[in-house]
Amino acid sequence: MLFDMGGIAGSMLLLCLLSLISLTDANSSPVINVNLYKVCEDVPIGVVAFTIDASDPENALLTFRLTGTNAGYFTVNANTGAVSVQRELNRENSDVMVLGVIVSDGPNEVEGRLNIILLDANDNKPIFTSSSYDFNIPESTTVGSSLFKVQATDEDTSNAGVVQYSIDEVTPGAGMGLFSIVATTGEVKLSGRLNYTSLSTFYRLKIVATDGGGNCYSAEPNFHSTTAFSFITVVDVPDLDPQFIGVPYVGRVEENSAVGQSVFTVTAIDQDLGINDKLIYSIQDSTVDGLFTISSDTGIISVSAAIDRETIGDTVTLAVKATESKVNTNGVFASTTTTVLINIIDLNDQIPKFYKCGEVCETASHFTGEVFEHSLGSIPFDMTVKDLDKFSNTKLTLEGADKDVFSVEPQFTSSDSIVQFLVKQPQKLDYEKTTQMVLQVIATDVDEPTFKSTATVTINIKDTNDNSPKFEQDTYKLKVAEHSVAGTIIANITAKDPDSMDKDNITYKLLPESILVYFDVEPRTGSVYVKNADLLDREVRSLYSATLQAKDTDGKPGSTVLEITVTDINDQPPVMNRDSYLVFVQEGGELELKIEATDADESDTANSQIVYAILPSTYSDNFTIDPNTGVLRNRGELDRESMDPKLKGRIELNVTATDKGTPPLSTTATVIINVEDKNDNIPQFGTSSYTFSVKEGEKGAFVGSVYAEDLDQTTEFNRISFSIIDGSFGSFIIRSFADERGYRGNISVDPDIELDYESSRKQFNLRVEATDLEQKKAVVMVEVNVLDVNDERPEFKPIPTVIVKENTTITGVVGSFTGYDKDGNHSLIYELESMKCRCNDSLIPCNSFILDPTGEVRVNPKDTVDYEQCVQVLIEAEVVDKFTEKGENNSVTTGEMVINIEDINDNAPEFIYSDSVFVVVSESANKGTSVAGVTATDRDSGINRQIEFKVTAVQFEDINNRTTNMRILFEAVTTQQKDIYVGIIQTTEGLDVKLKGKYLVTVTATDTGDLSTSTILDIFNVDETYKVELEFTSSEDEVEKNLNEITRALTAATKTAVEIVAIRSSTSARSKDKGNTIIVAYFVYPNGTALTSVEVDTMLSKPEHYLVLGQLGLKNIGKAPVNEPDTDPVKYALFGMVAGLVIVLVVLITSLMCTRRTYKRKLKAAKAMNSASMMTSDNQKSGAVVPGTNKYTMEGANPVLNLNIDTAMILGLDEESSDVDKVSLNSLDYSDEMSSDDKDTKPIMQMIKEEEEEDNGPPEYIEPLGAALAQRGEKKSTNNPLMGYDNPEFSTTDL
Repeated sequence: MLFDMGGIAGSMLLLCLLSLISLTDANSSPVINVNLYKVCEDVPIGVVAFTIDASDPENALLTFRLTGTNAGYFTVNANTGAVSVQRELNRENSDVMVLGVIVSDGPNEVEGRLNIILLDANDNKPIFTSSSYDFNIPESTTVGSSLFKVQATDEDTSNAGVVQYSIDEVTPGAGMGLFSIVATTGEVKLSGRLNYTSLSTFYRLKIVATDGGGNCYSAEPNFHSTTAFSFITVVDVPDLDPQFIGVPYVGRVEENSAVGQSVFTVTAIDQDLGINDKLIYSIQDSTVDGLFTISSDTGIISVSAAIDRETIGDTVTLAVKATESKVNTNGVFASTTTTVLINIIDLNDQIPKFYKCGEVCETASHFTGEVFEHSLGSIPFDMTVKDLDKFSNTKLTLEGADKDVFSVEPQFTSSDSIVQFLVKQPQKLDYEKTTQMVLQVIATDVDEPTFKSTATVTINIKDTNDNSPKFEQDTYKLKVAEHSVAGTIIANITAKDPDSMDKDNITYKLLPESILVYFDVEPRTGSVYVKNADLLDREVRSLYSATLQAKDTDGKPGSTVLEITVTDINDQPPVMNRDSYLVFVQEGGELELKIEATDADESDTANSQIVYAILPSTYSDNFTIDPNTGVLRNRGELDRESMDPKLKGRIELNVTATDKGTPPLSTTATVIINVEDKNDNIPQFGTSSYTFSVKEGEKGAFVGSVYAEDLDQTTEFNRISFSIIDGSFGSFIIRSFADERGYRGNISVDPDIELDYESSRKQFNLRVEATDLEQKKAVVMVEVNVLDVNDERPEFKPIPTVIVKENTTITGVVGSFTGYDKDGNHSLIYELESMKCRCNDSLIPCNSFILDPTGEVRVNPKDTVDYEQCVQVLIEAEVVDKFTEKGENNSVTTGEMVINIEDINDNAPEFIYSDSVFVVVSESANKGTSVAGVTATDRDSGINRQIEFKVTAVQFEDINNRTTNMRILFEAVTTQQKDIYVGIIQTTEGLDVKLKGKYLVTVTATDTGDLSTSTILDIFNVDETYKVELEFTSSEDEVEKNLNEITRALTAATKTAVEIVAIRSSTSARSKDKGNTIIVAYFVYPNGTALTSVEVDTMLSKPEHYLVLGQLGLKNIGKAPVNEPDTDPVKYALFGMVAGLVIVLVVLITSLMCTRRTYKRKLKAAKAMNSASMMTSDNQKSGAVVPGTNKYTMEGANPVLNLNIDTAMILGLDEESSDVDKVSLNSLDYSDEMSSDDKDTKPIMQMIKEEEEEDNGPPEYIEPLGAALAQRGEKKSTNNPLMGYDNPEFSTTDL
């Protein structure tokens, strides 16, 4: 405790008084003989664990009382000292318990500390470090391999803490011999081979951990065991080939089944059931290729091509293979093969067909046979009928016009048969009526009538010569064109003779002989032809008659009549009524002209019908002519200006008149059309506007020419004159000239005018008008710029601020310098003067951007723009005019571009390191209490630097460094302090203050871009027994005001984090002062350990600290009350007095020197009693108070002089004594508010004076104690000033 050195003398005087009291009573204190006891932790509650060994020199009856934090575990018989167990003991929590005891003989009490060693009683079971042991073991694991290791811990000691392992049970039971365990290490090994297929795929091991047993209180040793289960899953490995199931495989499919139809399914399995690898099916071989396919995934065999049993046979054998998709343990793809027999089911799908059979039979549909007319018998023609189905029933029938003449044999057949015809009606075999009979033989499947085939049989009938030639017509009417050349065939006329021998053997002759002058006939062909062209004239004779005679080989004749008409030919061309036509039409008018022609050929014939047309020419498309009437018209409007001016409006067309004869004959006439001009066009300028420039100061200078054209083609309509109608301001003139095409207007400066660039008119906008002779007009704008001599320096336009995102990779333009030059003719380029970056509020050279000569600014691809390094770039440039004629060509001032770097969210939040120690105490364990805080910043700016804190995980680490996950007991509340974000960590529910250890709280800081960083806070759970109360003499407001200084001073003294949990006014009954303030605090080191009040007292008592704290008002240090049953504060005051007496035992021994005049002292006390009856005191209680004593009555009074005594001198505490000794002495009185000067000592001094007079002794002191103290003062001096002070809470009068 801190103290004021001014009260040392009073404190020493008080100690001497106490010594005299104890010596006067002559009663020695009890003695605790034994401080160490051994107790079994399994002593039952209520059973005596030990008896306190204590004695008293006077053999007085002793009473016992237990104190301290462990007093709740025991109860003591107050009279016998027998200590019984009240709460269950646990050596594993603490193997040594400190128990406070107070032994009293009545007047005296002795406080002691008993050290109780708890003996282990094997009361803990082995605990497996894991609740279960689940493992996957490949079946190929070799015997003897270590599978895994179990571990169990036992908090007991000696044999009781030694754990042995065993496997008690294996499920299924057949696996008992497959596993073993090393009893001492818990290592589980494989004792037999595993097999996923033939043995179990799963084993459950019941593993028992048993300790070595032990006992303490009980006579019989006890053993504990714990069971853990291990679940072992056998993992299959690929070591077996696949296997087809359900063999042999026999399938069936009907022929002609559709492609894709499922036929049969083969199934193979992977015998490695745990792997169950995917199997791939394939067809390795087939007796007939290409008929079937198999699904590689499902094993379904399906039809892949058309199936024809009649072609492939009745069965097909397949070799099917199943292959695993992954390699086996040997590194190959395991496979197996099986045979699939597929029966082809026959369908009645074959149509009966006809064949021609020689060495081989071939299908045929046409057969030929011969028979003489009128003959009987059979007619062979090499026909065989077959049905390729396994079973057939065929019916043969005849069809055709002559089916009744013949019959077919056989009519029914069930096998291959030769087919013949039999003649039934020979009279119908007449060559003259028919030389051939065609019949259809139809073969029909009786079972499937729709299946039928037809063969055509041609029966050729052999002929005999029994007929005469005969013409088809009795009379033939023929036509021939006049003047046809000799040999022209008029017609081919032949006679027919049904007898075959007369074929191509008939001869022809033309009768009478007179007709042979004009016509004749070819004797073998019957072709009638012209014999003389000149004699064949329609105008002389138009009709001839003749007889054509035909004879066969036997001379049998036949004849017909020929009537020959001579026809006309087209030999007269059309004739135009006029050789040429001339017509005039005004442009825009309508043309209508009729062209006429005649034809001398026969009227109402094609030879005399005329068609009119226009021969193609330059302007023929502009006209049309009616092909029948010959009326010529214009197509669309006639425009003189669209014609070639050289033609002067003359259009020449060639019109044809053509007859419709063969070949057509035609004639041509010329049509001349004169298109007359009219003024239908206005002048047109060559461009929509003109821009010219002229230097200032040149009179009559040529400015430029404008061009206009009038598309009218005559001079009276297309002549143009120019004039300036507006915008000249009398400064320009224009003259008109004929140009190669159109007219030209030359603009020049008025000879009397001199243009001035420096005037307000640097540009003229002239309106120039072009007018033809009929005053049709056109206007054009002419811009005339007055040119200045280039002598002005360029300047910059205002340059806007540019914003560029950091880390940008764009290659385009981010900003531009823009300059201007007052001179009209200039070429500006831009040059970089400087580039500086604003980094950390200072400008430094940089090259983050590139300036092009055009003034465009781009990002330098070789440099990275980073907002966190530099926030702004300043670019200075100058603009240069390359066309400057005189003077400086650069700008007077440089242009400056400000580029602000815009932040993007590219930085995660960063926590700010803090050495703060966060603790949870009973005062802060409630819901919603702030227990810790974090701070973080984000190097980004704006919204990108906004941070939100969140508690993402909570763990608790106990004092044995065991960590357990906990629910989210804390939450983070985010606040902001300028640019720093603060996360206040609050509890979300009440915390368990009994836990010993620390919370590991993971706090995540996340910015608006979801970038995050986490940190782990250690929040220590501090027991309330470490609570310390500091009493200050200042008021509560003053303490609040100086709280920061007080905290700094306490931290400097203890080197701990000071956690202040309460500040309140003092309400202690022990304190008689008003206005004192109590600070309740915890002193915690960074590792979580805390200081007790005693340790805090020791540290704050050092001179370099207690002087500072004393100035801040620190008065007293005490242990804060713990939440325990209410106790009498007087007891604690007496305990403090006893502790003080123990400390000054050495001083009390020295005080024996002061007891020589006991009787005389009592006499003096009686005298003092007399004087006391005459004085008043505020401290007087039930009776008269003896001044200078600690008694209220005369009997047993122990007078103590109230003198200013140097305690250091009296007790031998000189400069060489330790500060701790002084602090211990000063702990009896630590008030710095009162001194001995404040007390009224006059009555005491009067009493001393009276005693001196009565004793006639030494006049200086009234008793030997005073003399001894005086002599002690003479023998030993000190440099310390004599300081006397009184403690108002603990005065001698109160004692």
